[in-house]
Amino acid sequence: MVQAAQSGHLGGSMSVMDILTVLYFNTMRITPDSPKNPDRDRCVLSKGHCTPAMYSILAHKGFFPIEELKTFRRIDSNLSGHVEMTKVPGVDMSAGSLGQGLSAALGMALAARIDGCQYRVYCICGDGEIQEGQIWEAAQVASHYGANNLTVIVDNNRIQLDGFTDRIGGPSNAADKFRAFGWNAIEIDGHDVSQIAAALDAAAADAIAPTAIIANTVKGRGVSFMENNPKWHGGTPNEDEFAIAFSEVQSRIDHLNDVLHKISEGVSR
Repeated sequence: MVQAAQSGHLGGSMSVMDILTVLYFNTMRITPDSPKNPDRDRCVLSKGHCTPAMYSILAHKGFFPIEELKTFRRIDSNLSGHVEMTKVPGVDMSAGSLGQGLSAALGMALAARIDGCQYRVYCICGDGEIQEGQIWEAAQVASHYGANNLTVIVDNNRIQLDGFTDRIGGPSNAADKFRAFGWNAIEIDGHDVSQIAAALDAAAADAIAPTAIIANTVKGRGVSFMENNPKWHGGTPNEDEFAIAFSEVQSRIDHLNDVLHKISEGVSR
């Protein structure tokens, strides 16, 4: 997608990919054939520039044809650079300016309570994004109203647009901050799918408070020259770099397929 468009945010998309995969293919109650089902779980991608991850997840889940991914960021395409709820099936909230998604997610969570609905709301924020004051205004209100059907997942990859977060905004201590605001907080490896799934289950089991999952991740995960490099927040690789990236990602896919094949053979025996 990014190669075709020569534009897009790869680093943060790679760091959040495992989280989105578990959410959409394991945890959330969603129906691609009925994307506006009022009883569906909701996900607000507050770090809304990470559309290469979100759009690919939605396409593979069946919300729209995979072929449409080739139109990413074209002027005549619905797949814009930030998630857009009026154009793309499966997107629950439009995004643009960072820091606003948690407020929208809280509104959805409180609406579920008022309407007597059982759906859950998930909000994905970047660790740079939670430097925004509006995040903490929403966090305070969510705790005050005991919005236990709300879960925020912080993609804690330690890098934002201008560099490393601890240099720009100081140490985040995100889990302690959310606890101070009355939230349940869980710290996990954001690339371990079993930990992600277990944390989401624990959040759903909390009957009192909203839950913050601090997912420690690697920006640019899976591509050696991108990992932990601030350059790849929004940089576009050249053709040689794209070739290296594709090769490394395909190598990991091939390895995982081999592992799954061996597991399948063992089970069949």
